[in-house]
Amino acid sequence: MNPIKPNSFRMYLPWHGWVGVVIMVTSQLLLYMGNRFVANWLTPMMWTGYIIAVDGLVYRLQGESWLTTRRREFPLLVLVSVGVWLIFEVYNFHLQNWLYQVLPTNPLVRNIAYFWSFSTIMPGVFETANLVEILLNQRRGAEHKWPRKSGIGPSWAWFITGISFITIPLALPIHIATHLFGFVWIGFFLLLDPINERLGSPSLRVKMRFGNRIPVIALLISGMICGFLWETWNYQAYLADGGHWVYTIPESLRIFGWHFGKMPVLGLLGFPLFALELFAFYNLIREMLGGKRVFE
Repeated sequence: MNPIKPNSFRMYLPWHGWVGVVIMVTSQLLLYMGNRFVANWLTPMMWTGYIIAVDGLVYRLQGESWLTTRRREFPLLVLVSVGVWLIFEVYNFHLQNWLYQVLPTNPLVRNIAYFWSFSTIMPGVFETANLVEILLNQRRGAEHKWPRKSGIGPSWAWFITGISFITIPLALPIHIATHLFGFVWIGFFLLLDPINERLGSPSLRVKMRFGNRIPVIALLISGMICGFLWETWNYQAYLADGGHWVYTIPESLRIFGWHFGKMPVLGLLGFPLFALELFAFYNLIREMLGGKRVFE
């Protein structure tokens, strides 16, 4: 779809995009003023504003977005986001790579905080990837022809490697498994993307095999951008003594003690791979539920 030409600066974002901007700016101002509610709920509040704002920008650039033309499907995206992240939480029971601090004492409120926070993960990554992909396609030009097919290895090799990566850490003692979190951040993609390919669901293997690497690049860039945002807002919450998480990554994996926020710099490499996994997870679940026939 051709980008929509802005008529004026006032019309650069649709109204819901401006709502997202207002949520983000207001949250930051209240945090600066010492508001305790915002300190405790900063991460989900900022991500909610960010998702709405970026969705408005995506809609402005291509005339369609999750919250406008795909809003019937958006609740599924939210629910899958929560469900998929709970899988990683289960892994964390054994890997012990992070823990949450300054949580609400009321169990109901705490569960609401978990749900709200986890529900923003996939939308944040996918909205960012959509925006990055639009910008990359504009840079390459609408008439760009994909290069010839490229080899990416047999699907069975990806599948077996993926199974190995997600099972080996669980089979090892905790003091060893805690060093292998990187296996989990790529293993599910290697396992699930070949399944999506076989089912005819959107697959990054298929896109790469036919030379279209932009969706992969967009997801990788999105993962890194979202990783920096997650750690930035988490660190702000930590400084304000609000709800946040800390990492318990072994000292052997900490490079000279360098951190970005609370995250050791080596851990930042997991975010781009995590974005690929989210893509594979979502498209598999969507296919299992009937794909486009159900939600469009």
